[in-house]
Amino acid sequence: MVSHDQSGDVGLKGLGSHAHGADPRNEIILISVNGTIVPRAEAVVSVFDSGFILGDGVWEGLRVVDGGITFLKAHLKRLYEGARAIDMDIGIPPSELAERIFDCLDANEMTDGAHIRLMVTRGVKSTPYQDPRMTVTPATIVIIPEYKLPAVDNATRGLSLFTSAIRRTGPDQQDQKLNSHSKLNCIQACIQATKAGADEALMLDPRGFVATCNSTHFFIVRDGEVWTSPGMYCLGGITRKNIIRVCRENDIPVFEKDFSLVDVYGADEAFVTGTFAGVTPVREVDGRRLGNPLESYGVQDITLPGPTTDAIRTAYKSMARRDVVRRGDIS
Repeated sequence: MVSHDQSGDVGLKGLGSHAHGADPRNEIILISVNGTIVPRAEAVVSVFDSGFILGDGVWEGLRVVDGGITFLKAHLKRLYEGARAIDMDIGIPPSELAERIFDCLDANEMTDGAHIRLMVTRGVKSTPYQDPRMTVTPATIVIIPEYKLPAVDNATRGLSLFTSAIRRTGPDQQDQKLNSHSKLNCIQACIQATKAGADEALMLDPRGFVATCNSTHFFIVRDGEVWTSPGMYCLGGITRKNIIRVCRENDIPVFEKDFSLVDVYGADEAFVTGTFAGVTPVREVDGRRLGNPLESYGVQDITLPGPTTDAIRTAYKSMARRDVVRRGDIS
């Protein structure tokens, strides 16, 4: 069961790797709406906004660490590429958008332990209709910073995944590399996983191979090798890319390849990745407890994270702190 307090924060159960504790400071956060910083209660957009009507827009999630933002340049690159893909003009250059983000952080006096939702939609329309030519304003740009830390117990408890019947779509349908506001297939998968009592949904590609999770990327460990999907049916994840880089820099064999649920059920370890929580171990998939079958047969409590997952998680944390972008670093 997901629990809420009056500010809308969600309790520790029910959100998988996005689980977090409520922070009363979020009740009075300041939010940037088209460059104007306003209190949370006054942060609104038009009912004619393209994002509200159609899910027409792109977005990024950002982590605030040590007075800066991890991997900000990569996130902005993905945001602007996504906007170009849907022929949307963000209206300001990346350097100005970065300044808006830091203005919002400064207004909230946030320097660490925060997560930002950066959202850009096509703008306000003259009437509720899909044609972009009906848009009558510049793009809507909203920056929501919140005090939000991943649930600590996920690192030792691990996540439970359920394989959804909802498939990832190909680039000839809705390209999953596009980080758009239109996430209904992921939402449907998330609902199935929740109804099944799991934390997150594992999603397959149209051919039946493992693709990704509904809101994170998925990796398995088999015989010392790290496997993840080829990436054709999942978001071009920045954390995913950095985890692959971590493996290569630390001489951990890593492969982007097709693999099936049989490979998953027999995996020694598994983990998911994302901007918010970094690396989170997985304890079971579809009711199958993961762990080397020869070493863990009959063992009820397998220590999490596993050794490979723990090494990757530690190395990734160091990488993230080395790649913190501060005000003025983007010109």
